[in-house]
Amino acid sequence: MDKRITENPARGIRISRRDALAVDEDEIPTSTEVDLIAAHIAPRFRLTVYLQSGTGQRPSEALAFSTECRRPGYVRIRWQVSAKAHREDCQTPFVPLKHRLEKECRDVPTALFVEQEIDTHLLKWKPVPVVFIGQKGKRIRLETFFAPRQPGAGVMPSIASYGYQFKKACLSAGLVDLDGNAKYTPRSLRHFFASTALANGVPIHEVSRWLGHRSVKTTVDIYGHLLPGAWDRCREVLQRAMRPASPDAMSLPDQHVGWSAGNRAA
Repeated sequence: MDKRITENPARGIRISRRDALAVDEDEIPTSTEVDLIAAHIAPRFRLTVYLQSGTGQRPSEALAFSTECRRPGYVRIRWQVSAKAHREDCQTPFVPLKHRLEKECRDVPTALFVEQEIDTHLLKWKPVPVVFIGQKGKRIRLETFFAPRQPGAGVMPSIASYGYQFKKACLSAGLVDLDGNAKYTPRSLRHFFASTALANGVPIHEVSRWLGHRSVKTTVDIYGHLLPGAWDRCREVLQRAMRPASPDAMSLPDQHVGWSAGNRAA
């Protein structure tokens, strides 16, 4: 024998994904830029921009928004658009949330502006009923916000089609990088929600739950460096420990130039 392995011993074993990367502060739009994107995107997708920036939904979740999602003071997120939803032969346009079973959902509080955007959307477009088969073979009906208005008028919106409209909105609004490409992606709106909440003292375990992360570790890996106060507290604690008698122990200058709620909201 030449010691060759006739079969791959790792076949069927799922390889874990690499750790989540910390978000780049330049990938987080300001509140003014969020409004600019909403103003320049195709009107039917305006609400999607605010569902993402106001409740932290993934693009696929926002596109699956239905009347059952809306609750007094919060939204209940249970479905996301399938990756195959844009295909005319797709029988399951909606699937369970990422990392979740069909019966599971998550609730996210809604600010008043989100409620107002939902009302404005409903004044222009009525919900469209969509019937599909769930994972357990049960027929499910959703009154959806972003399904085609008329039979034959098109297919269910996909992440790709929404991404295309989002890119066009950025270019139209002048939100471009040095190469003239769109400065933000739909995921940037999710970053806006998380970073704004964390910068204003919302507990990270709550933000993690609202984002639908599998664990709070993922949230810490992505947004932990944006938590307010940690930078200054660390400097003060170390100064007290090493030079407690120093007259400057309580008046260290702020040299941290990273993300803050103030400069990002400008």
